Amino acid sequence: MMTPNRAAALRSLRGLALGDAFGETWFFQPADKFAWLVSERQARSGPWPWTDDTAMALSLTRMLLEHGEVRQDELAAAFANAYDADPYRNYGPSMHGVLRAIFEGEHWREVTGRQFGGQGSWGNGAAMRVAPLGAWFSGDLDLVVAQASASAEVTHAHPEAVAGAVAVAVAAALAVAGTAPGELIGGVLARTPDGEVAAGLRRVARLPFDRHQSWVAGEVGCGLRISAPDTVPYAVWCAARHLDDLPEALWTTASVGGDIDTTCAIVGGIVAARTGLAAAPATWLEACEPLPEWVAAAH
Repeated sequence: MMTPNRAAALRSLRGLALGDAFGETWFFQPADKFAWLVSERQARSGPWPWTDDTAMALSLTRMLLEHGEVRQDELAAAFANAYDADPYRNYGPSMHGVLRAIFEGEHWREVTGRQFGGQGSWGNGAAMRVAPLGAWFSGDLDLVVAQASASAEVTHAHPEAVAGAVAVAVAAALAVAGTAPGELIGGVLARTPDGEVAAGLRRVARLPFDRHQSWVAGEVGCGLRISAPDTVPYAVWCAARHLDDLPEALWTTASVGGDIDTTCAIVGGIVAARTGLAAAPATWLEACEPLPEWVAAAH
């Protein structure tokens, strides 16, 4: 039986939250790395708030800590309860309706199945929160795929949203396992269900890491459509490019714009699962909104 990697999952959660807060704050800072570095006042003007990316990752990670697996009914309730307690975390427009309906007693499968004319949402919400799960199950990639799929289905019925969650979870698992940067995207692609997310991964898999990130974002998107296909391939490429350098990974990811808090949350969750936060600037860590006390206790 696989032993869960608790430490890696908690590293990933912390990196996801840092990336989320860093990316959210980017909207209110100079859009130039060096202008931001001129003064540390920006970093000390916190707190940098985290968003729904972290709120949902917290619910998912806590379920793993308590039960060791995804229990879909309980996870749906946890998401809905967290939303009801604090709905002002920049949840996506459709997610307000989904989580409110679940909180009011509708079954999650009925709620998610009727979204977007019965197609389900193909948004990036299932991918943004899942990296800690990939780190947790990193010893068994088949389990990573199965559990990531189960976690996604609770809010996103569309196959592309599920594929996006699988891709991010596998990327985090491979990062923990020590996969070389140049092999990460191929490893993710091998486990991602075929479709538009996989097509985007195939495109970025052919790109060298010296290609500028703005060119890559122009090819596959950077989250402007808030969909898994236009978010996940770019985020996985950025993570692979800087798999051992969390600060540089976040700078690179954020610099092109798009859905910055989500792309940075994904990248932070993947890279920090491997590296932890040791290399993150102290000013960033001080400015980032603290996580709940149970996270520290879990360490």
